[in-house]
Amino acid sequence: MNFETFSNQATDIIFTYAPTLITAIAVLIIGNWMIKLIVGVIDKNMQKNGADPSLKPFLISMMKILLKVMLIISVLGMVGIEMTAFIAILGAAGLAVGMALSGTLQNFAGGVMILLFKPFKVGDVIDAQGYVGSVSEIQIFNTILKTADNKTIIIPNGGLSTSAMTNYSTEAKRRVDWTIGVGYGDDLEKVRRIIKQLCDDDSRILQDPEVFIGVSELADSSVNFVIRAWVKAEDYWGVYFDMNKNIYNTFNQENITIPYPQMDVHMQK
Repeated sequence: MNFETFSNQATDIIFTYAPTLITAIAVLIIGNWMIKLIVGVIDKNMQKNGADPSLKPFLISMMKILLKVMLIISVLGMVGIEMTAFIAILGAAGLAVGMALSGTLQNFAGGVMILLFKPFKVGDVIDAQGYVGSVSEIQIFNTILKTADNKTIIIPNGGLSTSAMTNYSTEAKRRVDWTIGVGYGDDLEKVRRIIKQLCDDDSRILQDPEVFIGVSELADSSVNFVIRAWVKAEDYWGVYFDMNKNIYNTFNQENITIPYPQMDVHMQK
């Protein structure tokens, strides 16, 4: 084959396939732009209609992936690739990848289960997999937590959907518990009155159910009172810390003894 023949054949191939190739590239570029536009419009509509913040990122990600897969299949069909064989190869490759990425698929299934049954939602404070934090985002494979000290925790959905988890935000009210020790020589009724007054003075402590105050234990060096008070969930830690401070200050003013461990050291010559 001389150069002239090769040049003629190359020219024929270019003129034959160039329009199809250019069209396929144009469809790919315009299709990507259309996908971004469609996803953006749907995202705005979901925000406007008050869509569940937990479900929205998951649906947007899934929609984007599906649209891109459809676009790629369409472009490959335009350039003349036999789609039946391609889909068969894609299915076999998908099976192999699925077996290799079984953990990832488990996380995907876990994300679907979380979004369907809603054990928690964005904004809830949960204790899971040894971490406590506020749910920032529920993704396809992972759930993102923000801790109280502003750390970002990424927890795979697979383990999160199949293990025990505590949701602190489900109920509107929570019970705050304290155990307070006083000396054996102190007036227990006076101690009870002081604690009751401190609870009554804090407007965040609910009166229904009524505050429970009782002697829980005659310990080695103290008489222990247990206090159980109900508060709104958002007031839990504020009430807990403030009551500890108020009890300490008031007991000191009223000469109520707060026992603490002591050690006697005997020196020998």
